[in-house]
Amino acid sequence: MVKAQSQDFHSFKFDIGLGYALPSNGSGTQAGATFTLQPHYRLSDGFALGFRMEAAAIGYKNSLTGDVKVSALASGCLSGEFYLSNKGFRPFIGAGIGEFDQETASGNTNNNNDNNNGVTVSGRTTNFGGYPVIGFEAGHFRMSVEYDFTGNGNNYAAFKIGTFFGGGSKK
Repeated sequence: MVKAQSQDFHSFKFDIGLGYALPSNGSGTQAGATFTLQPHYRLSDGFALGFRMEAAAIGYKNSLTGDVKVSALASGCLSGEFYLSNKGFRPFIGAGIGEFDQETASGNTNNNNDNNNGVTVSGRTTNFGGYPVIGFEAGHFRMSVEYDFTGNGNNYAAFKIGTFFGGGSKK
């Protein structure tokens, strides 16, 4: 049962998270990292409305061709999270929608004399995107998995751990 107001938990909370970003496109070695700040307001004990600010860097290296690409993404998304329990272990599901900005640098690491190993930087692009998220909170520890649809083809899965300030139990 969802109560009309947050009665068992403090209304305001602020998440900080770090994670591994796994790009869904590109060939060869893929890796990335994310950093997230997310203030929330609990409309009830079971539902929180927030604003996620995230920075992610994802990269690809194809050892066969020598192609290297690094993309820097920043997003600002409205978010909602529905908590499945009011106990100490609180699994949740949620989603967010908003703006994703991206800049990309690409180059080639092969030492050919054809002048193709210079670095090219793309212009900044802004797209509308979103993400579903699933995770849990225990005490002030937070763990989540999400998939970011960036609107520009650089979609990625993010595996995060973090903490939050405020928002804990009133008891």
